[in-house]
Amino acid sequence: MPIRKYRCSRTELVTIIDFDPIIIGMPTGLKQSSAVVAIGFSVSEAGKNTFTQQQVDLNLSPLDREVFVALAINLDAETPDKVDDVTTQVRAALSTTSQTSIPGLQDSNCLSRLSNTIVDTGGNAVSFTSQALETPPSTLEYIGIIATNDFFIQVQGTGNNDPKGVSGKLYGYRAVASADIYAALVQSEVLSA
Repeated sequence: MPIRKYRCSRTELVTIIDFDPIIIGMPTGLKQSSAVVAIGFSVSEAGKNTFTQQQVDLNLSPLDREVFVALAINLDAETPDKVDDVTTQVRAALSTTSQTSIPGLQDSNCLSRLSNTIVDTGGNAVSFTSQALETPPSTLEYIGIIATNDFFIQVQGTGNNDPKGVSGKLYGYRAVASADIYAALVQSEVLSA
């Protein structure tokens, strides 16, 4: 890190420190094979307050060791119903593997999740929203790697009068992994299911 010193006047000495820029690049062992794409999706509950999941195909080529590098996820769930004296909720998530309930962010295969809640106590209602970042900080190279051919969207309401749904977009790009990296990513994803 070079340091340069300049005299601005007879009594001041200014020090300028040149920092090398941090360049965010490809994850190690991967080679980008497409531009950034946005993949849209939506799923509605099969019935009110029922866990429902939809599989979204990425059309990756396992023979070419192709993976999907997720850069950002935007989940937009419907608003829960306001029901007197009932806490209503709509929860949704995007994961790399099939689930039997809404996963939490502590699960290694959950890339994003959100929860919209209305707490009603005798006519007084308060609304809460809890959601992962839609756009990650610029210091992150990526938020996840999907090594298998698809991802899954989950939605479930609680206490609602009607079925609810979620829609959104997954932003990322295709990449080709080296053989050892690809094997490790697929094994990790499948074993975490």
